[in-house]
Amino acid sequence: MSQKTPTGTVLYTIEQAIKEYRKVCQKNIQKVVSDITVDQCLVLIILNDNAKISQIEIAKLIFKDNASVTRIIELMVKKDYLTRETDELDKRKTKLDITQKGKKTIVLLTPVFKLNRKTALDGLSADEIELLDKILNKIILNCKTS
Repeated sequence: MSQKTPTGTVLYTIEQAIKEYRKVCQKNIQKVVSDITVDQCLVLIILNDNAKISQIEIAKLIFKDNASVTRIIELMVKKDYLTRETDELDKRKTKLDITQKGKKTIVLLTPVFKLNRKTALDGLSADEIELLDKILNKIILNCKTS
C-alpha cells in the first residue's frame, strides 16, 4: 500500500492544511493591503485586542521565537503600522502602539479575515467543526503532557 503523504500520518496533513490556509490568507490580504504579511496582521490583531501585551506573549501567540517577533515589529515600525517606545520604568521593555495606518489596515482587513475563515471551513458543518476542534485540542494536550 502506498502512502498518501511523506509520513503517512494525519499530523502531516494537519501541517499541510495550515500551510495552505496561510497561503490563501496571504493571497487575500495582498489584494487589499500589498505590504503586510499574515504574521504582521496577527501582531496588529493581538495588539488591538490587548495593548499591554509583551513581545514574549506575542511570540507565543503567533508561534514564533522572540527574535522573529523582534524582526516583524521592526519592519512594522518602518512601514508605519506601529510605534515603539522604551518603557520609562523598565528600559528593557518597549511599549508598542498601533498607528493610524495600522488602525485603518485592521478595518480594511477585517472582512478579509472573515472571508479566509469562511473559505477554509466551507462545507464543514458546525458539528464537524466542533469535533475537529475537540480532536485538535486532544492532540495539543497529548503533546503538552508527554
